[in-house]
Amino acid sequence: MDTNDTALDIIPREEDWRFKEASADDPHRYHEANFYAFNTIVTFKASGDRDAVEAAFLAGRDACRTYERLFSRFLPHSDIARINESRGASVVIARDTYDVLAHSLRYCELSEGMLDITMGSVTRLWDFHRGIIPDQESLDEAVAHVGWQKLKLLDGDDVCIATLSDPEASIDVGGTAKGWIADRLIDLMTSQGLEHLFVNLGGNVAVHGGRPDGTPFRIGVKDPRDASQILGAVSIANGSVVTSGLYERMFEKDGRRFAHILNPQTGMPVETDVEGVTVVGPRSVDCEGFSTTLCALGIEYGMDYARSRPEITTAVFIDRDNVAHVVDKTVPSASK
Repeated sequence: MDTNDTALDIIPREEDWRFKEASADDPHRYHEANFYAFNTIVTFKASGDRDAVEAAFLAGRDACRTYERLFSRFLPHSDIARINESRGASVVIARDTYDVLAHSLRYCELSEGMLDITMGSVTRLWDFHRGIIPDQESLDEAVAHVGWQKLKLLDGDDVCIATLSDPEASIDVGGTAKGWIADRLIDLMTSQGLEHLFVNLGGNVAVHGGRPDGTPFRIGVKDPRDASQILGAVSIANGSVVTSGLYERMFEKDGRRFAHILNPQTGMPVETDVEGVTVVGPRSVDCEGFSTTLCALGIEYGMDYARSRPEITTAVFIDRDNVAHVVDKTVPSASK
């Protein structure tokens, strides 16, 4: 489970908004917007009429505000926070929240036990910024309240309801919601006429229409040892590229590495030979939903798993020696 503990906790503010008009020397004539949301920098790029592009970007920013107010477990009136504070009672939730939770439960079920959105009782014990390791007794007690099966969803005709049966369990969708949001942003802004669109939610990239010259976007694969460096690139015109890696949050203590991807059965960091994995597919919700699982499974089992999932087009695994291991379904098997 990815301890993305601050991924959905900051509401974007108007003063964070930056819109940059396309420059004359940009061959693709991209307008660009940047703002802060989901504890990261969000970037939109698109070509077209300046006013139309800015209006679509503003609609995307407003949607991010709405989603963060629904999905953040740190905002007291969000749907997720209300479920976590319900002490086992049923909670009426927005349909968008229902959709995110339903998708999240699906990835939990498919994850070989490596992803669980009810890990809140465990993730709150870890502090990867200050290098704090919880004691075993606290971990054992917290793990007893983990289990995605504890969350029940009801989609009624007029109302959606969530029930978390264990009063001590806690939901965190920080490791699954951004992919869902990226897909929604693509749908929203393309419905407003944008034809060549790039969305980046702090590493969750979704694109539509390729570049204006007909070529695909080129999305970099980060070096797990140095996130400022690029090992390679993925070409994609429509779809998503999502990276999950140990480099995002980790620390060393007494010669041992502690990374932020936790095992739901033990509450401890997973043991894996993967430093990072990049997942490519038609939908960002799938790419993010499977990325943590692939990272936790390790290279051998992870590659087999990626081959078995039709939602995954390409998966790039980077090992501890910075060697890439690739599953690429776009290449005919006879030429591999």
